[in-house]
Amino acid sequence: MAWQNPNGLVQAMHSIRQAAPLRPVLQRSVISRSPIWSTSTTTSLPKSLNGKRTYATEEIPTSFTAAPPLDFNDPKFRPARLVPASPSYFSGNPKFIDHLLNLEDILAANANLPTVENSQAPRMAWLKLPQFRDFVGEQVPTKKYKGLLKILQRLNRIDPKLMPEDVGRTIKQFVRPGNPYANKPAPATVDEMGRARGRGKRKSSSAVAFLVEGDGEVRVNGKTLVEAFPRVHDRESATWALRSTSRLDKYNVWAQVQGGGTTGQAEAITLAVARALLVHEPALKPALRKAGVITVDARRVERKKPGHVKARKMPTWVKR
Repeated sequence: MAWQNPNGLVQAMHSIRQAAPLRPVLQRSVISRSPIWSTSTTTSLPKSLNGKRTYATEEIPTSFTAAPPLDFNDPKFRPARLVPASPSYFSGNPKFIDHLLNLEDILAANANLPTVENSQAPRMAWLKLPQFRDFVGEQVPTKKYKGLLKILQRLNRIDPKLMPEDVGRTIKQFVRPGNPYANKPAPATVDEMGRARGRGKRKSSSAVAFLVEGDGEVRVNGKTLVEAFPRVHDRESATWALRSTSRLDKYNVWAQVQGGGTTGQAEAITLAVARALLVHEPALKPALRKAGVITVDARRVERKKPGHVKARKMPTWVKR
């Protein structure tokens, strides 16, 4: 047997090696006839890029030129498909994105204009989220709408004297109908007799105070302060707006108060005097705010109906 004789095994392998080159020669001859391997269709890269790894973002020098841009205004041009009017047509909220992009473009164009502080900017009642969703007809997420409001607030801070008209018209689109801040009454002023008027309420008490420059005289319902409020705490509470700002001996106070008890009436006069003092000296608002005399307490005491008697609860140990 040949596999038992080493010399016979070597001769068998030698004969196989001599017959093997016939197949590659046949394949090479067949491939050479195929037009795919024709040298006329191959694209040769520059020598600097041969054998070098490149990236999709790198520009490869070629001899090809880009097609000219399409002119959509040309009546002869007929697109193969309908072109949407909005560039954000295929987004989740196309109308919202259009408004957002428009505001960003306006902000970029007017970013160099001087701005004012938030307290000095005109107060705007922006559309609430449900109202804005009805405005655009889309379910806009809360987070995205907050981002749009930040741009609106930044545009609203532009100096009103230098704000362009197109910016003002754009901002008004996002303001609630019947802006509550735009219909505010005119600020109170000092009348021809030098008096400032202020009103205040506390629980069931209501007061009206007139403030005029003087030597510190205080009258409540035609009475002196001691006659109207026997307690020292109530007297100090009624005049605390003047005491906290060191204006007690600078103004005269004439107040009318009704309803409630003495403590409620004194605190109602406190608020009325503080508001009248702001008419004379608006710069005292931070001091009055810190003293707590212009903070409104919205709590009210419910009045019982006449003849109403509260039913007494029967003890559990009473046997019926």
